[in-house]
Amino acid sequence: MQVIDSRTVTLQDKKKKVRKRYEKRDGLNVHVIPAKVQKHPFDQESHCRVGIYARVSTDNIQQTSSYELQKNYYEDMVARNPNWELVGIYADEGISGTSLDHRDEFVRLIKDCMDGKIDLIITKSVSRFARNTEDCLHYVRMLTNKKPPTGVLFEAEGIYTLSDNVELSLSINASMAQEESHIKSVGMNRSIEMRFSMNIFLTPVLLGYDLDDEGNLIINQEEAKTVRLIFLMFLCDYKCKEIAEEMTRLKRITKIGNEVWSGGSIYGILRNERHCGDVLARKTYTKDYLDHKSVKNEGQRPQYYAEDDHEAIVSRAMFRLVQEKMDQSKYGFRSGTPELRVIGEGVLKGFVQVNPCWMGYDVDD
Repeated sequence: MQVIDSRTVTLQDKKKKVRKRYEKRDGLNVHVIPAKVQKHPFDQESHCRVGIYARVSTDNIQQTSSYELQKNYYEDMVARNPNWELVGIYADEGISGTSLDHRDEFVRLIKDCMDGKIDLIITKSVSRFARNTEDCLHYVRMLTNKKPPTGVLFEAEGIYTLSDNVELSLSINASMAQEESHIKSVGMNRSIEMRFSMNIFLTPVLLGYDLDDEGNLIINQEEAKTVRLIFLMFLCDYKCKEIAEEMTRLKRITKIGNEVWSGGSIYGILRNERHCGDVLARKTYTKDYLDHKSVKNEGQRPQYYAEDDHEAIVSRAMFRLVQEKMDQSKYGFRSGTPELRVIGEGVLKGFVQVNPCWMGYDVDD
């Protein structure tokens, strides 16, 4: 005799009910209300407030022309559409698109959109909008989900973010823009290292020096007096803050024209090997190409040291003396000059006390 499990019967009954429910019906009592068709911005007959975003990544002359061309082109585009109103042109010049750092105009654009001032953003391409995939998708989604939504038109790719099924296409293009930045970053790093290995160094603005027509450091005699005084004062046991106060009192001028000095600027001058004629390249490096933040190079990248690269303001011996003294000051030993003290009493009377933290100066120093 076959035994039928009551639970099996119950499950089969439920399946029959589901099948019966989905059997073909005539649908005579169902009326379909069609969805609103999302129009492309070029097809809109209603009033549309437009914001233009333009960006160039560098501030050289060639990029400036590109910057102006973008602005003029999109101004004309808005003017040709009678239902469009130009809210403004938001333009970042000489700024990278891999992060929002210093992209003040982009931030202002997004704020105006969230405040309901803009219906449509037009930009040249995904890479102009953002070279960071995460940022690109984040802001597009933010603008799409607000009520009413703000669309973004990426002209080069033909992507309008309020159209259906654009997420995949936008993600692919944003990833390609980010990878392009990555490739450029790797290429720039290789180029920099090749320059350094060939004794071609960057020449930043530096107190005590000017640049000749070929970009070489030449001594500025008036500024060199300030540099020498700073090194001498430090060896005479002045702290960086005290030297800064004295430079301010003497009305000495910093390289960028300030009359007020800071302890940090004094510290930077004392630590800069260029003042003794040498160059240490690659002190810092960019760890992440997306945020462009420089971090101290502690062996993660090769460094390049060149002696006698240019004329020195202070001797290499004096510079080394200052570095040793500064290293000692980290541990609370302000003076680098050995002081011999004879013990005056007790069982060690007559002995000379030797401080193990004295710096190892040689006769030449």
